[in-house]
Amino acid sequence: MITLQSVNVGMPEVIGFRRGGPVLSGFRKRPVEFTYVEVGTTNIVGDGQADLRAHGGPNKAVYAYCADHYPWWATQVKLERTVGPGAFGENLTISGIDEATVCIGDIWKWGSAVLQVSQPRYPCYKMALATGRPTIVKRFLEANRSGWYLRVLEEGEGPVGGEICLTDRDQAGVTVREAMRASWQPTEPERLIEIAAHPALAPSWAEMLRHNAITPG
Repeated sequence: MITLQSVNVGMPEVIGFRRGGPVLSGFRKRPVEFTYVEVGTTNIVGDGQADLRAHGGPNKAVYAYCADHYPWWATQVKLERTVGPGAFGENLTISGIDEATVCIGDIWKWGSAVLQVSQPRYPCYKMALATGRPTIVKRFLEANRSGWYLRVLEEGEGPVGGEICLTDRDQAGVTVREAMRASWQPTEPERLIEIAAHPALAPSWAEMLRHNAITPG
């Protein structure tokens, strides 16, 4: 079982300035005060993204992050915001499972909603703006504490606490950690192609891995 500690949502707001202009992002999430939330195919109701070309959509409908990482972040990177639920822009703050044990294609039952792990989370400059730490993007990659996105296979209602059930463990065994490392660390081209061929992997991530296999380094 996966323990759900918090459900967090947020709408786009100005998180800083870049190249002389304001930057909008839905990175800053806050715990909801309801008992249940509605889970749609592209997001949790009440949640939003500023740049739909890079964020959101069916393969990035829900973002989960492991709260067990928070003590490490609190000591390694002193963030301007409190390290707690929603600190990394996640919708689901969970515990009991992490990148080393979660696999691409795993299926979760959350209330009446059914979710499937689709890809790791690759950080961008907006994380640095939102957290006030310019080096955090590099640290986020090196730490292999990426969190992961889930697509919604069946819409429904999800409780804001309690347990999420892992109903189907993907047999290919491609962990989120391996899929993340394959995106930026040296990996044999044959393995990149194998991971990219996983039917549950988000197409954009698969395309990136195939590109890396053809043009290593």
